[in-house]
Amino acid sequence: MSVICAFLQRARALGERLLVGVSSDALNIAKKGRAPVYHQDDRMAIIAGLACVDGVFLEESLEQKAEYLRGYSADILVMGDDWAGKFDSFAYICEVVYFPRTPSVSTTGIIEVIRGLL
Repeated sequence: MSVICAFLQRARALGERLLVGVSSDALNIAKKGRAPVYHQDDRMAIIAGLACVDGVFLEESLEQKAEYLRGYSADILVMGDDWAGKFDSFAYICEVVYFPRTPSVSTTGIIEVIRGLL
């Protein structure tokens, strides 16, 4: 969790407020082919409880990203660099920044290691 906190703290330092889009369970299944470990409501509560986060919203579709950015008057979109280049098309709405990820702590990576042990 500390890596997630560090990522969000870095994002928060770029602006006056930090709003975090939490992927819905359905979007996670569509992106990763599996249900998330925690239900979307729990993930939203966890993220909302972080001191650096000013608000959260449920992100139900990558196709609606432009609407989310406009609707929340985003100045900066911060994504992990595993998405590098994929959101550059939104640069007409706001600045797009990609932060390096730490793959050793990804939930997907942890699940794959556990599966390998079973």
